[in-house]
Amino acid sequence: MDHAFVAESSGFVPSVAEAALDGLLKPQKTLPARLFYDEEGCRLFRRITELPEYYLTRAEHALLDASRPALTAYLRRRFDHVTLVEFGTSDEAKAAHLFAMRDALQGPLVRAYVAIDIAGAALEAMRIRLRRSRPDIVVRTVAADFEQPVALPQVLPELPPLGFFAGSTIGNFDPPRACAFLRRAARTLGGNAALLVGFDLRKDPAVLVPAYDDAAGVTAAFNLNLLARLNREAEANFDVTAFHHRAVWNAVAGRIEMHLVSRRAQQVRVAGHVIAFVEGEFVHTEDSYKHTEEGFTGLARAAGWQVHTIWKDPLRRFALGLLDHPAWQIL
Repeated sequence: MDHAFVAESSGFVPSVAEAALDGLLKPQKTLPARLFYDEEGCRLFRRITELPEYYLTRAEHALLDASRPALTAYLRRRFDHVTLVEFGTSDEAKAAHLFAMRDALQGPLVRAYVAIDIAGAALEAMRIRLRRSRPDIVVRTVAADFEQPVALPQVLPELPPLGFFAGSTIGNFDPPRACAFLRRAARTLGGNAALLVGFDLRKDPAVLVPAYDDAAGVTAAFNLNLLARLNREAEANFDVTAFHHRAVWNAVAGRIEMHLVSRRAQQVRVAGHVIAFVEGEFVHTEDSYKHTEEGFTGLARAAGWQVHTIWKDPLRRFALGLLDHPAWQIL
């Protein structure tokens, strides 16, 4: 729940049914978090980002503003101008903080922008918006899964890349998967690159848990909408009222877990399969890992990056890690 997603299509979608069955037929039932983001899920997520309990979005925007002078100074020492490469976005709201960085002549430090995401239609809409609002920046979009190898378009070849992975999306990855992403990012960006990563910090569960289980019940509705989506798109017959939302802090793993819990014994049909639930059985829908500064540093180093700076907001809720100079030879 730490990403800017766009709605997928409605109606029966085989890939939705296949993804759901892949998890629901396992002994420990799961549903993939990417299924959260149909049209209704996106609407609910936008509401979540505005809730008083959900500090992440506000903290990241404030930290991007506060760290911009130091980041600008760092980039101007290394580069004349950069291409900003953002992984997993179809919304320029956070990149706009970096578009505001100025070069030595007070022109834009970011001269080109490459956005990588699976949502091709939303990327194209963003490209059109930016063509109007930022004609001084060359914009290219890549409709691709950023967890797979990605070839960057030749925008302005002389401009070194600054990678950007915002929204604490890295928190949705377990440590091996996060390390694999950081290694792939190094290969994608090349040896003369820097990478800015947003990550949520570990803190009192009394702050963490309400961010994923708010008093107004918006996050509960967001989680339960998964089942309503399967009813619409995967020929399912879930009684949504027969499940409830559960968010817990797993201190051993260092993550918030979201689950849907069956209120009673029941059978549900999904795309021709009958799936049995016992009372109290839960379906694991999302993990959101929270990092310590030391843990993030170790993760980055294991992936071949050096940590230049870590900025934290005044309440130590959220952090931005600036990584540079991969310590191994790019293949």
